[in-house]
Amino acid sequence: MTLYISVSPDAATLAERGVDVLEVLGGKAIDQYGRFLLSLAGGSTPRAIYSLWAERTRLDWSKVVLIFGDERCVSPEHEQSNYRMVAESLLAGLQQQPQILRMEGEAADPVQAARNYDYALRELLGPGGFLHVALLGIGTDGHTASLFPGKPALREGGSWCVATQSPDGKMGRLTLTVPCLRNTRKLMFLATGAEKAGVVHDVLEGPLDPESRPSQFFLRDERLNVNLLLDEGAAAQLAKRE
Repeated sequence: MTLYISVSPDAATLAERGVDVLEVLGGKAIDQYGRFLLSLAGGSTPRAIYSLWAERTRLDWSKVVLIFGDERCVSPEHEQSNYRMVAESLLAGLQQQPQILRMEGEAADPVQAARNYDYALRELLGPGGFLHVALLGIGTDGHTASLFPGKPALREGGSWCVATQSPDGKMGRLTLTVPCLRNTRKLMFLATGAEKAGVVHDVLEGPLDPESRPSQFFLRDERLNVNLLLDEGAAAQLAKRE
């Protein structure tokens, strides 16, 4: 596995680093493939990156396709919608608008919405296609996207998008699956804050148990190309920094 760990002194510096990496990867993808297929993550750390990226970018955003790694089963205007967060932090600041493949979190039938997204992704990528970059976080329980510990979505072997639920069962979710995310040229994980130090240590250096720590499906997979961006707080318990 190619795992590169970058530790920034604080969350603001990590956001700058994240923007720099995305700008380079996006430019290379556009030069090589004519487009940049990027899967987005929700959360406060990605939001800071999106806002800064909108201010600094020089990409041709008409050649960018934005995909969502997961979404809550809410309307796109809802305060908990990942789409709304991306629209406010990234899209509102861009001079050119990308193509957007939005998950229909508001659909009455989440299972059918997941099937629709699976179909749309396969149409977008085509046979043998792949995502260029996927942004992902690490939850305090080790989840990533909406791949939560112990949920059936972790064992999905064929579909690229499935319906699932939050750990407490109170919120429906749509999420990309392990096979879909593994079909990505570069995975870019983000974690900030001392409250993430324990789980970052467990995911990277603890026992291998991806059913309990789903981020391990990617961060401990030797076949994948992964960047892990941490701040000092999140990296505090690591014995080894590569």
